[in-house]
Order: sequence, then C-alpha cells, then structure tokens
Amino acid sequence: MKIPSQKRPKTEPAVGDNALQVPALQRGLSMLEFLAGLPDGATLSELGAQLDISIASVFRLAGALEELGYIRRDEKTKRYAVTQKLLLLGQPHSGSRSLVECAIEPMRRILAATGETTQLCCLAEADCVMIEQLPSLHPFKYIVDLGSRVPIHCCAPGKAILAFLPDDVLDAVLPQLKFEKHTERTILSREALLVELERVRAGGYALDCGEHFDGIHCVAAPLLDRHGQTIAAITIAGPATRIPATRFEEIGHLIIKEASAAARRFEE
Repeated sequence: MKIPSQKRPKTEPAVGDNALQVPALQRGLSMLEFLAGLPDGATLSELGAQLDISIASVFRLAGALEELGYIRRDEKTKRYAVTQKLLLLGQPHSGSRSLVECAIEPMRRILAATGETTQLCCLAEADCVMIEQLPSLHPFKYIVDLGSRVPIHCCAPGKAILAFLPDDVLDAVLPQLKFEKHTERTILSREALLVELERVRAGGYALDCGEHFDGIHCVAAPLLDRHGQTIAAITIAGPATRIPATRFEEIGHLIIKEASAAARRFEE
C-alpha cells in the first residue's frame, strides 16, 4: 500500500545543497557570534535587525540560549550578553578535570607570591586567549576580560606557548601572524620572533617588556605535557615599576614551578 507523501512544511529547506541546514541552529549560532563581539551586549531589537528575523523569533532564541546558560539578560538595561560557558567548553580537559581546575591553586600561589594579576592562557588560531584570571592584590591593577585575545607574537604567554609547540604546529601558526606594531618594543618579523623563542626555550620562561602595552611587563611559563609540548601558559602582568627587569628571573622560576604543578595535575 502506498502511503501518500505529506507536504513539506514551508520552514524546511528544500532538498539540495542546503538540505542539511538547520535554520534555528544557524540563527542561534549567529546570535552567539554577534554577541561575542559586543562587551555591552545587545537588545532584542538590535539582535532582530542583525539576524533579520522577527522580534518574536529573537525572543524565543534568546530565551532558549539563556536557559542553557550561554547568554544572560541584564534586568536593568534589558541587554543580552554572552556568558563564560562557551569559553569554558573550549578549554582543554583531561578526564573529568578542566585545565582551569588544575591550574587555579598554582595560580593562587603565584598571586600570593607576586601580588600581580595572574592569568591562564591558551592558543586560539594565531592568538593567545585568556581563559582564567586572578586580579592583582594592588589597588592599581592590570586586568582584561575573560576570553580576550592578544596577538601571540607580542605577549609573554603567547611566546611561552609558541616556544614549546610541536614543529608542525608551529610551522602552521607562524604564517598566520601579522606582526602588527603595538609599541616601539613589539617584535615585527618572523626572524626576530624565532630568535626570541630560542631564548624562551633556553630559560624556560617568556617576557613581554612593554611590547603590547607601554609600561606593562609580563612574565610567563608554559604548562608542558609529558612530551614537553605546550598545553597552555600561566602569566603575571602588571606595571613595569612593580615587575622590573631585576625580578624577571626570580618570577620566571616561580611561574615555571607552579606551571609544572598545574601540568602534572592536568595529566594525572
């Protein structure tokens, strides 16, 4: 017996190249991508204009994403913004433990010893992305938003990560670097960066002496797996007056020690 075929709903994409598209999923991801670039978030009307869909559809999508914990709504401003959930999903995991879980206690010890903002960073394409941060104990402090990306060639954690990448991964990342100038100290060529990475490998820690922001010094060390390859990096950042060159070696060895402790915990 032949069963009559039902009419295809108008909302379902036609058979062909777009047959596997899921409009609601695409719109939800487009909403997340749009909000990810807006620190102050967006209203429903702004989201509707961006996605070119009705306010009712935006309301349903936003409600679903908020219920899942990917976005939040400010009750005062009525603006929606992304949460840290996507960032946490993207961080490395080992068994049942996340990288942040394994690094947080070593980071607290670094913060207690130095008093400076302590951050955990990972490689994201050709950028260094910050996935955890403990603010400085000083009234004047250097802090950035979680998820912030920094050009990897001009920051200490970026250099620490690059220096211990497998050769094939490093070869894939280097052509993506733009070597944009941020200060008079910024490294501006592949050749100069490779020389700097050799220094990092020799000493075990990396430096940023005002290369990204004038007056800000950073010291970082990598978290290395059992093969000696990069998992992530821990760094401190603060005013050059509090992190002078005379302290680089002392701080570098401290961070190497604690980064190693975090890496061992991650690999257990």
